Amino acid sequence: MSSPDHEHWMMRALALADRAAELDEVPVGAVVVRDGQILGEGFNQVISSADPTAHAEIVALRAAATCLGNYRLSGAVLYVTLEPCTMCAGAIVHARVSELVFGANEPRAGVICSRASQLDQVWYNHRVAWHGGVLGEQSSTRLRTFFRARRKPAVNPDQSLK
Repeated sequence: MSSPDHEHWMMRALALADRAAELDEVPVGAVVVRDGQILGEGFNQVISSADPTAHAEIVALRAAATCLGNYRLSGAVLYVTLEPCTMCAGAIVHARVSELVFGANEPRAGVICSRASQLDQVWYNHRVAWHGGVLGEQSSTRLRTFFRARRKPAVNPDQSLK
C-alpha cells in the first residue's frame, strides 16, 4: 500500500483513539484492513472492560477474526496509533498479520523497535513487515494531552479564592 493509503487508515485509528480518550482510556486505536476493507477495529478498553488484554490491537484482531471466522488474518494490515507491547506483538504474529503500521514509538514498552525487535526474531514461523511513524506526531499529541490532563492536580475551588 502507498503512504496515502497508510495515512487514510491511520486516520481511522486516530478517530478510534479519540473514542478511547472519551471513555478515559489511554488513547490508542487500531484497524485491521485487507483488500481495502475494514475487517476489525478497536480501541483501548482495559479499564471499561476490566480486561488487561483489551488493548486496541487485541480488540481489533478479535473483531477481524470473528468477521472472517478464522484466527489467521493472512494478507491483512494492522494499523495502530502506538507501537505495540509484547502481548500485542505476539498476537500479531499468531494472527499471521502481513504488515504492521504504527504511529508513535513507545519508548517504555514498545517491542517493535523501541525496547526490542520482537517481530525480527528468527524463531517465529511467520514474518510481519512493519514500519512506524505514520501520523506519529498526531498519535503522540493525543497521548501527551491525555497524560498531562491526568497528571494535572485538581484545583480545590475553595483554595483558589484565597
